[in-house]
Amino acid sequence: MAFYSIYLIIIWAILVAIKPTRKFTLAVTPWLIFACSYDWMRLLPNYKVAPIDTTGILEAERAFFGITTEFGRLIPGEFFRLHNAPWADLLAGFFYLCWVPVPLFYSLYLWVKGKKRESARMSIAFLWVNLVGFALYYVHPAAPPWYTLEHGAEIVFNTPGSVADLYRFDNLMPFPVFANIYSGNSNVFAALPSLHSAYVLVAAIYAIINKSSKWTALCFFIISAGIWWTAVYTCHHYVIDVICGILTGIVSIMILEWGIYRIPCIKRGFEKYIKMM
Repeated sequence: MAFYSIYLIIIWAILVAIKPTRKFTLAVTPWLIFACSYDWMRLLPNYKVAPIDTTGILEAERAFFGITTEFGRLIPGEFFRLHNAPWADLLAGFFYLCWVPVPLFYSLYLWVKGKKRESARMSIAFLWVNLVGFALYYVHPAAPPWYTLEHGAEIVFNTPGSVADLYRFDNLMPFPVFANIYSGNSNVFAALPSLHSAYVLVAAIYAIINKSSKWTALCFFIISAGIWWTAVYTCHHYVIDVICGILTGIVSIMILEWGIYRIPCIKRGFEKYIKMM
């Protein structure tokens, strides 16, 4: 089992040791910890800690958000498998490609502009939301809709990641964009909450906190909404996953801003970190 985090840590250590790249490397350290944390979940998959929810969440989705059709009551993902269009597939793919790049670039933009405090606060919030989400994966492992529609209640361990209905976007491209991305998925039973739904939302919330332009915040909110729709449209997540992802982002930030950051030792550590980056 290959862990790319080993290489990331080596590169990080080298860049921190070199003075010209030290500040930048420290500024992106929360993002590196995020990547490594995701990779480290391979060491102890969540399905070895708690039972996997397959059909339970499917039936809850059908009950609360199902759409009545001539084929019976379908979950939204099933409905969109029957009702889709190339323009929507293109839009969905572009929205989904924004999940990490948008908040990352926003954080780097703040850092380049000399707003190190704002950059650090947003980067740490992004990492914190992920850590909370990863913990929830272990509390309630859940299969995504594409998995349950394909395998039902059967648990197939070591199931490779799937592009699900993003294959329609890949078919419109000259090369398989999402097939390459999802081939390295560390665990398919980590759908609840949908952290994709939280990522750009974090940037949107901090755009408001940082008093960035209203157009910046609005753009982030639009992209967030696009990702929420894409997650369901492409059968990657249930509506339930998306709602839980949004709540995870909002509640985690509230805990961080109104609780953790007010702890004296955390405040001192945060100030030292800003001076270093």
